[in-house]
Amino acid sequence: MSSMPSKKTTISDLVEEYFTNHPNVDWEHGPVVDYVEDRYFNLYGRKPRDPWRAIRNLHQRGFLIQVRKGVYRYDPESVAEITLEDFTPEQRREVLDRDEYRCVICGRGIQDGVELHIDHIRPRNRGGLAIIENAQTLCAQHNFIKKQSNQTETGKRMFIRLYNLAKKEDNGELLEFCGAILETYEKYRINDHIEWNR
Repeated sequence: MSSMPSKKTTISDLVEEYFTNHPNVDWEHGPVVDYVEDRYFNLYGRKPRDPWRAIRNLHQRGFLIQVRKGVYRYDPESVAEITLEDFTPEQRREVLDRDEYRCVICGRGIQDGVELHIDHIRPRNRGGLAIIENAQTLCAQHNFIKKQSNQTETGKRMFIRLYNLAKKEDNGELLEFCGAILETYEKYRINDHIEWNR
C-alpha cells in the first residue's frame, strides 16, 4: 500500500481525476466507481463510501454533463460552476415577515423555542436563485430533513411505495394513479437516481 498523501485526497477528487483523464467520453457509473474504489483503497486501505454520490454531486455543481440516467460526460469547454447565491439580510427579514416568523411546514416559530432558517426552495446547487420567490422559512428540524432528502425525492419515494402496495393489493385504480405520477417524474427526468421498477 502506498504512503499516506500529505493532503487528503477525497472521493470527489478521484472522480474528477477519472473524468478529466477521459474528457468527452460518456461513462456509466460502473467503471468510474471501480476506479475510485481501487485508488481510494490504495491510498487509505479501505473502501470509499458511496462514490456514485460524488458523481451526482459533481453533475449538480456543473462539472459533469448527465447524458442519460447513470451516464455522465466531462466536457472541458462546458464546465461551469453554478453560482451559489445567498440571501441578503434584507431578503431574510422580508421572508420572515411574509411567513409570519413560522416554519411553513410545521407552523412552529421562535416563540416555540425553535431556530428558524431561510431556505432555498430550489436548492442553490441546482441553480436556485436568491430571490424572494425561491425562499421559505423552515425550522432547523425541517431544514435538516429537506437537506437529507429533498421534497421531490421524498414525493417520488412515497409514490413508489404506494405503487408497490397497490400492486400487492391488486388495487387497479391506485396503481394507475401512482403510475401516471411516476411516469411524469420520468418524462421530466426528475430524481432519475431513484429507481422505479414497474
